[in-house]
Amino acid sequence: MVRPSDGNRSPAVDRSSPTRRRFLAGTAAGTAGSLGPVGSVGTADVGESSGREPGASPGEAGTDDVQDLPLVDAHTHLIPVETLDRSPLSADDLVAWLDENGVDRAVVLALDSPESYPVQAPSWWVLEEVAAHPDRLIPFCTVDPRTLVYEDDFGAVTDLLDRYIDRGARGFGELKAGLPIDDARLETIYERCADRGLPILFHTDEKAMTDEVGLPRLEDVVASYPEVDFLAHAHGWWAHVSADVGADDLSEYPTGAIEPGGRVPELLAEYDNLYGDLSGLSGWNALSRDEEYAQSFLEDHHEHLVFGTDYLAPGQEVPQFDLFERFDLDREAWANLRSRNLESVLR
Repeated sequence: MVRPSDGNRSPAVDRSSPTRRRFLAGTAAGTAGSLGPVGSVGTADVGESSGREPGASPGEAGTDDVQDLPLVDAHTHLIPVETLDRSPLSADDLVAWLDENGVDRAVVLALDSPESYPVQAPSWWVLEEVAAHPDRLIPFCTVDPRTLVYEDDFGAVTDLLDRYIDRGARGFGELKAGLPIDDARLETIYERCADRGLPILFHTDEKAMTDEVGLPRLEDVVASYPEVDFLAHAHGWWAHVSADVGADDLSEYPTGAIEPGGRVPELLAEYDNLYGDLSGLSGWNALSRDEEYAQSFLEDHHEHLVFGTDYLAPGQEVPQFDLFERFDLDREAWANLRSRNLESVLR
C-alpha cells in the first residue's frame, strides 16, 4: 500500500488517551451538544427525565423516551431524474420525508463516480439543492479519484475539493469508485481529507472500493489515516459482522445465525476512527438476520455506529426506523447511535 505523501505510515492511534467518542459520552450528561456549525439540533441530556417512568434510572429507556432524542440520518441522497423505475428525489421531497418520520437532520451524499448509480448526483448539484434547507440538510461531496489523472500533483482534484468545502460540504461521500480500497489514487483522496478534517463515508462491495475476505486492505487504510473518520457501508462491510464470510457474501445479503468473531466487531473495537453506517438493506440485514446477536452487538458497539437509511426514492421502504422498538438499549446508547456519534465526526 502506498503510504501518505511524506513516505511514512501515520502513527497508530494512542488508545490510552480519551477518544472523541468517550469524551462526548462522558460529557453529554452534563451539557447539551449540537452539530456545531451545521445547525441547531442538539444532543439531548441523557439524564433528562422526559418520557421516563417515575423512579427509572437514567440508563433505562422506553420507546417514548428514545423518541425525544435527536435523530440524524447519516446517509440520504438526492436523485435528479427517474431511473430504475424510481422517481427523482428533490431536496423539498427529502425534507418532507424527514418531517413525516421524525428525523431532525440528514446528511446528503453526492454520487460522482460512474459505478455509484445509473444516474449521477454530482457534488455541485447536491450543494445547490441543499442550499434552501441549511438547517435540515448537511451536504457531503465527492471527487472521483480518476478525475484528471494526467496531473501528477492532483492539483485540479484538490482545487475542486476545496471549492466544494467553501460551498458548505462537511464530509466526503458517498465514495463508491470502482477501485481497490487501497488504490494509490484513493490514497490521495484520503490525504486531502485528512488535511481538511473531512470524514469519509464509503461503500464497499464486489464492484466498488473492493477488498478481500477479511478486509485486510480496509484495515490498512484505516490504520494508515487515523486523522480521518471512516464510515463504512454496504455488503462488503456488513457481511463481515459474522466470522463465516465467503467471497459471494461480499455481493449478497447473507442469511442465518451470525458466527461470533467477525471482522466488523473486531475492527470497530480496534480503531477509534472507524464507524459502521447502519443504512441500506445491508445494514438492516446485519441486524435482522440474528436479532439475539444484534442486541449484543449494539450494546457493545453503540459508540461506533451511526443511524442511516440510504433513502433515495419516494415511497422507499426504510426498515431502520424499527430499530428503536426491536432492540433494547439504554438512553445513552441510543443517543450515541441516533446523533452523537455523527456529531463527533462533523466536528
